[in-house]
Amino acid sequence: QLVESGGGLVQPGRSTVLACSAVGFKLDSYGIGWFRQAPGKEREWIACESGRGRNYADAVKGRFTASRENTGNTAFLQMNSLKPEDAGVYYCAVESWFTSCDANKMTYWGRGTLVTVSS
Repeated sequence: QLVESGGGLVQPGRSTVLACSAVGFKLDSYGIGWFRQAPGKEREWIACESGRGRNYADAVKGRFTASRENTGNTAFLQMNSLKPEDAGVYYCAVESWFTSCDANKMTYWGRGTLVTVSS
């Protein structure tokens, strides 16, 4: 099971961090993908941290950073300089260590956490 946390209301230009905690399995054996779904839009991939390295969608590159605890069981998505278009439900998902974070191949998904960007 994956559990996301840290969503909420954030002002434009500010920062927040999301957490993704694994329950029942060791997160360090998996690659982690972050996805989001804005209202009325399809889910989109935004970040991938795996044996292939860290990769980001152009829309968030330079503003978002994916990381994980070295010894813990939690991954993080640091989100800086937030824009209204960053609003949506954010999901973490895992797959094999060398995953490319293809949404159709992710093994486990969290239920998501809502991020609202508004003044």
